[in-house]
Amino acid sequence: MEKHSLLNEFPEFSEKIHEMKTENAHFRKLFDEYHEIEHEIHRIKTGAENTSDEVLNQLKIKFLQHKDNLYQMLAN
Repeated sequence: MEKHSLLNEFPEFSEKIHEMKTENAHFRKLFDEYHEIEHEIHRIKTGAENTSDEVLNQLKIKFLQHKDNLYQMLAN
């Protein structure tokens, strides 16, 4: 299963990710939520957790929204 950690997704921002996690509380909150959602999706896809397709799709949407928001913060 493919890993979607922020460092894997945006390796070019590895230093900035570390810096923003320590200096920006809003970034840290989104970062933590992003990884919680990623782990939940992973558990569902591997069968460790069961849910409906609708719930999984909502998690995927939320995951992509967080990813977009974090990218915008990193790119600026």
